[in-house]
Amino acid sequence: MTAVRLPQGLPRRFSLRPAVRPALCLLPLALVLVVGVRHRSVLMEGFGHLESAEWPWLAAAVLATCLTWVAAAFTRQGAVMERLPARRLLATQFAAGAANHLLPTGLGASAVNLRFMTVCGVPLARSSAALALYMLAESIARLGLLLGLLIAFPGALRIGSLLPDGAIGPLLLLGAGLVLCAAAGTLLLVRRLRTAVFSFLCTALGEARSVHSRPSRALALWGGSLAFPLLQAAGLAAVGQALGLPVPPAHMAIAYLAATAAVALVPTPGGIGSVEAALVVALVAAGGPVAVATAVVLAYRIITVWLPLLPGALTLGALVRWKVI
Repeated sequence: MTAVRLPQGLPRRFSLRPAVRPALCLLPLALVLVVGVRHRSVLMEGFGHLESAEWPWLAAAVLATCLTWVAAAFTRQGAVMERLPARRLLATQFAAGAANHLLPTGLGASAVNLRFMTVCGVPLARSSAALALYMLAESIARLGLLLGLLIAFPGALRIGSLLPDGAIGPLLLLGAGLVLCAAAGTLLLVRRLRTAVFSFLCTALGEARSVHSRPSRALALWGGSLAFPLLQAAGLAAVGQALGLPVPPAHMAIAYLAATAAVALVPTPGGIGSVEAALVVALVAAGGPVAVATAVVLAYRIITVWLPLLPGALTLGALVRWKVI
């Protein structure tokens, strides 16, 4: 057999990375442009409401939003044993927020953080386990806060006026039953999936035990998980005060936690559309007028989603270019 020789000018090994990486850096900016054009009417209306708001309260909402990235960084560090570089970790959370608003809910931030941990030397299996631990801790903290606030303020949400009498309990039980039956049936029927799930659970349990064996990691994990939804709810309450919504701040916090828990399974990029609708309904259930509640939600989403979106996309592109992710 005659050996085939490559021409002298052609490298033996070539890579698409030099061509692909600049495109990846520009992709977040292109997505921001597309999303902004699609929701330009919402943006214009939201900015219009901000003009008539009390600026000290809006500044408090911006501060609370910035602190959510710090809380997310603490939680991410608490979910993994290795020490992650603090500045890059914080920048990654800021970029992950932008990615989360450009892709279906949770996928953008999860992909960015998974890549960041693997670049930092954490094996893929343990990075995935840390990601699952983060999501579990954040969900438990969010639902725990909601339950605690509902116990403390039992009349905060008047959901009975929005749904037929007696419909809440059966609806929740039916939905939970369908999800559990579908998950159990899939695991029983698909052997490969069952094996992969059990292997992942073993890795995740081992990672959870390791993390909770170090008090500093456990404190960061659960402290950040509690602080994250509290800061988000505080931001909404501050915007409500800025626009004169006649609802107590604690009730607004309950409305936020209830709305975000309700739309957690809706696969829309950053919850755009579904979160706004759920928040308006929750604020009305808390006693707010429809018009003012709508203005508060639009202004709140401007501060927490649209204002950080462009700088977050720029940060995401820079992190890709610098090979941080």
